[in-house]
Amino acid sequence: MENFEAKKFFSLHADLSVFEPATSEEKQMQSRMRESSSFFKDGLRKLRRDKVSMSCVIVLVLITLIAFVVPPFFPYDYYTTSASRNSNSTKFLSLFEYSPKEQALLDAGEKVFPHILGTDDLGRDYAARVIYGTRISLLVGFVAALIVVLIGVTFGAISGYLGGKVDLIMMRFVDLIYSLPDMLVIILLSVSVKDILTNGPLAGSGIAKLGPGLVSIFIVFGMLYWVGMARLVRGQVLSLKSQEFILASEAMGAGSAHIIRKHMIPNSISVIFISAALQIPSAIFTESFLSFLGLGVSIPMPSLGSLASEARGFLTTRPYLLLIPVLSIFMIILSLNLLGTGLRDAFDPRLKEAGK
Repeated sequence: MENFEAKKFFSLHADLSVFEPATSEEKQMQSRMRESSSFFKDGLRKLRRDKVSMSCVIVLVLITLIAFVVPPFFPYDYYTTSASRNSNSTKFLSLFEYSPKEQALLDAGEKVFPHILGTDDLGRDYAARVIYGTRISLLVGFVAALIVVLIGVTFGAISGYLGGKVDLIMMRFVDLIYSLPDMLVIILLSVSVKDILTNGPLAGSGIAKLGPGLVSIFIVFGMLYWVGMARLVRGQVLSLKSQEFILASEAMGAGSAHIIRKHMIPNSISVIFISAALQIPSAIFTESFLSFLGLGVSIPMPSLGSLASEARGFLTTRPYLLLIPVLSIFMIILSLNLLGTGLRDAFDPRLKEAGK
């Protein structure tokens, strides 16, 4: 043991002779530090502990994989009728039922994939139409939410942080956007976009394949539907402007763009996440409503809304034709709503960790 110098009688220093050196194990325990983390790592760690949110993630991943991965391997498409496929008259087929020609092929020893969900009134495989319809609905929801987030967050953060006359002018512009009737704008755009996609420079392009209804929906979301997100982000930014860490960043000479990007938006992430998660089902509802009116996806391309609209006439005879797309919409919207709540609880820095 190392010899320490004895304490002098009138000294106020501690007597080192009464202490023992720390062992190597004790030194390792003292030097062990918490693993470095970040805001998003902490949020993801909390989210993974939320069983309801993780269950919703699994459901959404499975639905997305079915919608985007299964179609290339599925033996049927969404547009081929039974008359085109086997030269028989078009008619309904029940679940796992075969058409006369398909039954003849089975009797001859050939393999024929069954119609899992039967067919519709034109003999088109209903499972294929539901899968493709889910793809279109998810595409509309996620693209619309992305447009809303990009425009709304940028506009709201700038308006809230700059304040003064800039905020006054930008908010009056938001009020002007709020006053526009969105359904009327979509109808007018559908007519004008249709001419551009059929006879204009975009004829035959990939955008034209989406149809004027879907293109109009995306344009309207970019023009009108971001204002709610902008107001939410602006309110959050106004509450953060007087915080000490913002004042400290300004005192150190940080620019407005840096403060908005590094401080305002990350601390508003809970509002952004919950609003974006709710925007997806809102977009799906909007697309379903427009498809019901004939302003959504173009025939024969299906969506969950158009499938539900087509099944209205067969509600008493074949209710499952309506039940299947409605259940798909229900599962998607419920999962997104619950996931949005979990994201808010996990990424809001002002909320305590769940369970405490």
